Amino acid sequence: MRPFVFVNVAMSADGKISTRERRQVRISGVEDFSRVDRIKAESDAIMVGIGTVLADNPSLTVKSPDLRAERRAAGNDEHPIRVVVDSSGEIPLTADILHKGTGNRIVAVSARAPREKVEALRERAAVVIAGDETVDLVALLEELHRQGVRRLMVEGGGTLIWALFERGLVDELQTFVGNIVIGGKDAPTPADGTGFLREADFTRLRIIEAVQIDDGLLIRWNVEGR
Repeated sequence: MRPFVFVNVAMSADGKISTRERRQVRISGVEDFSRVDRIKAESDAIMVGIGTVLADNPSLTVKSPDLRAERRAAGNDEHPIRVVVDSSGEIPLTADILHKGTGNRIVAVSARAPREKVEALRERAAVVIAGDETVDLVALLEELHRQGVRRLMVEGGGTLIWALFERGLVDELQTFVGNIVIGGKDAPTPADGTGFLREADFTRLRIIEAVQIDDGLLIRWNVEGR
């Protein structure tokens, strides 16, 4: 068993999520920020890869006091469980995700992560060891389900998102397409990684809805077969 997994990304009109220097770019506006805060508050956990932590240092907290109050009223922590996929244990011990906001944190590492770093992380978060060289995402999602996570939001980055699609672990994709062009062949996209080689292996999507938000377009897709 695993949670329902949905990916939420904001990308430029030409399909980039940041510049080639991996510099964070404001793609959406106030209305979409509110939408993201709402779906974050409605999730049991939020997951990112180590690249996102190192590039953006996110806290992944719920920003709205009203949404935090709703979570408390429902008997939950103010913020969802925050999960970092970090095969080699690179996360800085000072990272905001380990310190800002109440609630639980999980750092998923592989067996090659240094033992000393794992022990230091355990003072700030729960550590899940899954996989030998890289984190076994199937095993991680099964563990999250055992811990009560039923709805998992994935916020990036492109390497993690690709790995989830490659393994057939995504149920829904929510994409905000902004009204800018970033360009650059080396600029990251929502699903980086090696990519599928055969058309027969492509992930197929079905549109749930498409609606204009701010100066862009929000598209929600179901993953076919899920």
